[in-house]
Amino acid sequence: MRRTRNPAALPGGGPEGPRGRTRRGLFAALVTLPALVLLPLLVAFASILLRASDDRDEGRADAVPCSEALAFGGAALPDGARPVGACLRQGFQDTHYSAAFRMPRTGVQGWLAHTYPDAPAPGTAFCPGEDADLCLDPGPGQGLPAGADAHAVQVRVVYEGAGTALVRFASFTV
Repeated sequence: MRRTRNPAALPGGGPEGPRGRTRRGLFAALVTLPALVLLPLLVAFASILLRASDDRDEGRADAVPCSEALAFGGAALPDGARPVGACLRQGFQDTHYSAAFRMPRTGVQGWLAHTYPDAPAPGTAFCPGEDADLCLDPGPGQGLPAGADAHAVQVRVVYEGAGTALVRFASFTV
């Protein structure tokens, strides 16, 4: 008596025969080969991008004369003002200048009116994001002088007692 073989009893078998080994190997080779070629290219591209952003120094702020920072926004340091800290310039595509100075409290309104005569009156209600007693935000068509290089200016004033005001000045392009 002769035994007949049952194809279903063979490992991985069935009526079709062994399954998957050659297809899986071929699939693995087809996926792995392009990945091995593209991975070094991707790493090289990322390093070029990172090196280019380091060369631009877009996040670095440089100290500049306060007269330069204020002039960018069409202003000048008022009489009796004392700069607080360094005036800064930062930028890559957009340029941002900032300055802070203390001045006599009584001269703030006059300085703002003289510097930005066509701007709306400084307000106390809508000084976004800061605890300021007075703010002014001139921009193009909103009182920014024609000779200013900035597209917008933000002036924030905090009254420090009876005689002094801290003025934070920012001018920038967009």
